[in-house]
Amino acid sequence: MSTRAWYFEDDTLVLHIRVQPRASRDEVTGVDAGRIKVRVSAPPVDDAANDRLKVFLAKEFGVSRGRVRIVSGHTGREKRVAVEAPKRTPEWLQAGGLARPASAKT
Repeated sequence: MSTRAWYFEDDTLVLHIRVQPRASRDEVTGVDAGRIKVRVSAPPVDDAANDRLKVFLAKEFGVSRGRVRIVSGHTGREKRVAVEAPKRTPEWLQAGGLARPASAKT
């Protein structure tokens, strides 16, 4: 497993994320200790925060919600999330030094 906050496995982008539920809005606040810090507005009950995280990441990467899956960390704040064939790279990830995916449209 990589120690980077994100990496590609073939055409799938894998993100190491630390989630903060019950935030005032959905947003990425930075990278700390090899994890992307994501705030989501949903509470951590009945899988609401995980669902909100998937919706937020799907929108950010221009893919359907079904192409975002939580690989590990379903019940904790630290998660590994896979985004299958991202269509675009959000500004917050570009700022971190990741090149645009080959499938991204300009």
